[in-house]
Amino acid sequence: MEHVLRNFFLFLSKNKAFTKLARKYGLRFGAARFVAGETIDLAVRKIKELNAKGLAVTIDYLGEFVDSIEEANMMADGSIEAIKAIGREKLNAQLSLKMTSMGLDISDEVVLNNMQRILDVAKENNVFVTIDMEDYSRCEKTIEIFKELRKDYDNVGTVIQAYLYRTVKDIEDLNKFNPNLRLVKGAYKESPEVAYPEKKDVDENFKKIIKMHLLNGNYTAIASHDEAIIQYTKELVKEHNISRDQFEFQMLYGIRSERHEELVKEGYTMRVYVPYGTDWYGYFMRRLAERPANVAFVLKGVFGK
Repeated sequence: MEHVLRNFFLFLSKNKAFTKLARKYGLRFGAARFVAGETIDLAVRKIKELNAKGLAVTIDYLGEFVDSIEEANMMADGSIEAIKAIGREKLNAQLSLKMTSMGLDISDEVVLNNMQRILDVAKENNVFVTIDMEDYSRCEKTIEIFKELRKDYDNVGTVIQAYLYRTVKDIEDLNKFNPNLRLVKGAYKESPEVAYPEKKDVDENFKKIIKMHLLNGNYTAIASHDEAIIQYTKELVKEHNISRDQFEFQMLYGIRSERHEELVKEGYTMRVYVPYGTDWYGYFMRRLAERPANVAFVLKGVFGK
């Protein structure tokens, strides 16, 4: 049943008609649990609350299915607004964004221009920017753009997904850039031709790339709610005397919040992924797909019980 629900929510996440309806009707149906609000001002309030608890943040101005230059430029402007808010409010926060929202599906020129605008402002405000990874069809292009940007900017990183067969090779290939990478399991529905279909294989590959990237001496963000992965990382860094300044744990806003604070008390850097904006639908559906138990929170939000 869980597999069926996962596929169902991933299917819904790609529905453009539902995405437009979600923009129109706002953060209802339980989405507010996982999204900080529709405006940067609301997001800033949440970030300040998290910072006060010792939690770092990465903020994501949500956006998908951008198919015009004007819309891509507007999304870039929104990200720049978020960076300026981080600098102005002196928040312990970074920025995350998706290449498709910057014009990836339009042209290289559009996406590179928007990314350069964003990274210039980020540099001025001492803000690090992470390029989120999307589905497999956009993986190669995203990595190519990251490599191009990394030539001129040291305040940019990207995401590597453990469920793809290509991942180990990507870690090896990117090592020459000494990259700051966020390592994740992966949240999109992919063919068994390109991704491990079994969870146990994904978990083993996840552990493998965590070890590779840390032992390469690179900064590593381990983004997972899986306690087994967290414990593996703790034991690994202890075994190899890896400084806690070389890695951090990351989790999603609204999920396992009590664990966020526990990790801070244990002395680890813990960063919360905080999305905001009106284009929340695709993100919300993928959170339900990752953990169908989250549906219970949605029903509670809808019926107010």
